[in-house]
Amino acid sequence: MKIRLLWFGRRGAAAFDAQVETYRQRVQRRWPAEDRVLKPVAGGRSDDPRRVLRAEARALEKTVEPDAVLVVFDERGRSLTSEDFAEMLRDHEGRSTPGIDLVIGSDIGLDRRFVDRAAVSISLSPMTLPHQIARLLVWEQLFRATHILGGGRYHRTGVG
Repeated sequence: MKIRLLWFGRRGAAAFDAQVETYRQRVQRRWPAEDRVLKPVAGGRSDDPRRVLRAEARALEKTVEPDAVLVVFDERGRSLTSEDFAEMLRDHEGRSTPGIDLVIGSDIGLDRRFVDRAAVSISLSPMTLPHQIARLLVWEQLFRATHILGGGRYHRTGVG
């Protein structure tokens, strides 16, 4: 099962990119993993954001693998624990799902029709997060999932 994180933006500070790459390489020990940046649509972001979101959705449609399960990160999505997220991945792995495409939208979000098309919509937080932090958080959770599923010691559950 291939894991791809698709996101709109620009590469960040070297510290973010280095940490993302560390987690991506660790995830790759279990699943092939790709971190793919997409260029946000230029112009009209404040004047006509719906047009921009539709254009970005078209770019995503061309990028998403046709046989991959589509998972989007959206503020209106479901809140999952790390264990729930790992279990979702285990379920797809057990069904021999060819891939999972995880999507983080641009600074103005994701087109609602694209979100509605997703198999799963997940909220990372009720707060708004900068893209670099959201991207790092997703890679860390993917790495954590490999430890939850593989019995590693990285993930600890609360005592109280």
